[in-house]
Order: sequence, then structure tokens, then C-alpha cells
Amino acid sequence: MRRVALALMLLGLIGWLAVAELQRRWQQPLQVPQGGASLTVAAGDSLAAVVARLHARGIVPYPEMLTWYGRWSGQDQKIKRGEYLLPEGATPESLLSLLESGRVVQYQVTLPEGITLKQALAILTSQEALEPILSGPGDDRVLALVEPHGNPEGLFFPDSYHYARGDSDWQVLQRAHRAMLVQLREEWEARAPDLPYETPYEALVMASIIEKETGLPEERQEIAGVFVRRLQRGMRLQTDPTVIYGLGEAFDGNLRRKHLADDSNPYNSYRHGGLPPSPIALPGRAAIHAALHPAPGETLYFVARGDGGHVFSTSLAEHERAVRKYQLRRRRDYRSSPETQ
Repeated sequence: MRRVALALMLLGLIGWLAVAELQRRWQQPLQVPQGGASLTVAAGDSLAAVVARLHARGIVPYPEMLTWYGRWSGQDQKIKRGEYLLPEGATPESLLSLLESGRVVQYQVTLPEGITLKQALAILTSQEALEPILSGPGDDRVLALVEPHGNPEGLFFPDSYHYARGDSDWQVLQRAHRAMLVQLREEWEARAPDLPYETPYEALVMASIIEKETGLPEERQEIAGVFVRRLQRGMRLQTDPTVIYGLGEAFDGNLRRKHLADDSNPYNSYRHGGLPPSPIALPGRAAIHAALHPAPGETLYFVARGDGGHVFSTSLAEHERAVRKYQLRRRRDYRSSPETQ
């Protein structure tokens, strides 16, 4: 009996020591390098495969324990794909919780106001963590998204968007489209009376022109007022950015008289009345607001001063004097509007 009792005591002690050792290992911080460790769970990855990779990197010293516990607890069936940042001080328990939580690393991409859709897609393509699947502005998915509009230009809201590794440019672009519809609807519902737009889309076209004409907040509504009054009086908009957009790749940085006289360019607002066929850029909310809340007044003309701002005039004679002053004697650092940020 004494031998049996001693054997039971010994087994109990061994069991207690084993449990204590498991608890120590479970609570012991992993060998995470300073600044944390990046790990990726790919589609179809098992917990065992993830833990094996971490073990090979020297981060997880006891892979079998982690894998066994994950199977026993059922957490091995709950891990989510994505890229994770394992922080310093992480334990086996917190590692499993992280993989189950889906708190993946978030990246950010910014689409600036005033760029074209083609430029926006180039920015998305340049993101190393984003998967590029779109072929360009004419991609069938993009065209289907913006129906019934044939040109997708301007229908995506310029803003900063967060995404996770493995997301696609298409996913971000869909979010930008939804955001634009929301912004445009809200501004349209609060629009000023007696505007020369029949639809929110026409207001969006105007907003894109305002966006390209100036980046100065204090000028947007004044420029909108000029364009609105010109439309109401049957005058042509006569704005260079529309002509430049219509030229596309043919524009070499110099707008010439032959460009302004070209009837074949549907975006030539010097030759064609009304609004151009589509937006010419991605306008921000401030430009949309300006298009729908133009400043009152009598000005019908404006000319760039060369420092990003403009001089506004009520008569053609006054405008021509401003043109002679600011356009015919340009400084070396002349620019018609602030650069797109």
C-alpha cells in the first residue's frame, strides 16, 4: 500500500509539474523582435502552418503546444486570413486571440481632389499591398458600376481610404463611388434655388470644372457664380481645363489657339455651349458645395493672376485689361491655379 501511495504521490507531483510547466509556457512572452513581427495568414492556411512559420523564424518556441491547444479549443477553425502585426510581449494566448479577431494591418491610400480617374487608378496600382485587377477607366466593371453614365470620370470621391493587404483596387474604387453618391445626394438636397442644373450629375460636371480652376477655398463659390451666370445668360463657359481634358494625351502642356478653335473636341467650352459631356476630374465636397451654392454678384469673367488666385471682372473691357496685366506679362513662376496636392 505504501508503494502504491508513493507512486500515486509521484504521479500527482509529475502531473502538477507538467501543468505548471504548460502554464508557464502558455503565459511566457513569445520571442517577438523589437517593433513587432508581421505575419500573413493566406487563404487555406491552417493554424499548424502559421505556427510552423513562426517557429522557423524563432518567434514561437513551442509550436506543438500552440497547435494542440488550438485544436482542443476549436480556435484553429476560427483564424481569419490577412496580414497581422504581432506586438512585443505577445503570448501564445494573445496570438491565438489575434488570429481569431481578424484585426489585420490597415493601410491608407489618398486620392487627391482634382485628379482624373486614370490618375486615381495609377495611385491605387502603386500601392504594394493592393491587388491591381482593373485594366483602366474603361474596365467593364467600372463602366457597369457608373451606368447609365457612359464616362466614369468624376464619379468617385477623392478622399483617404483604409484597406487591408490582399484587398483590390476594385474594392477601394467601389467605396469611392458609394462615397461620391452620398456626398452628391446630400449637397443636391440642400442646393440653392434657381440653378441651371436639371440633375445632380450636371452639378457634378460643374463641380469638376471648379475643382480644376482653383484650389483656393475662398474662390470656389465666386468661380461657381461666374459659371452659373454665364450659363443662365447663354454664354459659353470658355474655360481652359475642359479643353485640356478633351485633348487627353495630345496635350503637351501648352494650350494653343488651334486647340481653342477646334470644333471636334466636345469638351471645348470655347466652341460649344452649355456644360461639357462629363466631369473632367474628381471633385471634392467643397467644389460640389460651391457648384450648388454659387456666390451672388455680377462678375462674368476671371483671369489667373499667376499666384494661384484670380481677378474677377463684371465687363469684357475690365476683363481684357486684367488679361493684359496678368497674362501678357507673365512672371517666370506663373501658374494659373494651385497645384494638385
